[in-house]
Amino acid sequence: MNAHPSSPSPKVLTLVFAALLGLLALSAASSRVITGPWGSALGLFLAVVKTTLIFVFFMRLRYQTGLVRLFAVAGFFWLSLIGLLTFADYLTRG
Repeated sequence: MNAHPSSPSPKVLTLVFAALLGLLALSAASSRVITGPWGSALGLFLAVVKTTLIFVFFMRLRYQTGLVRLFAVAGFFWLSLIGLLTFADYLTRG
């Protein structure tokens, strides 16, 4: 029998959803209180944590094989690259 379940339990999904809501509230509160470079760094850190939770639990990457995980990471890498190049183009325009 497989040691890992094929999908997360409803209790785990509910806890992850509550964590995402808490992180959303923390993001909204920190954007009002912390400004400047530390505010941006905290916002990016919270965004990475939320994205990781969504990838691992709601996209069920924790329960997938290595090849599926590899393609998910590759897809996110290319999406990040497109965003980075778009932002670089925006910054270099007059």
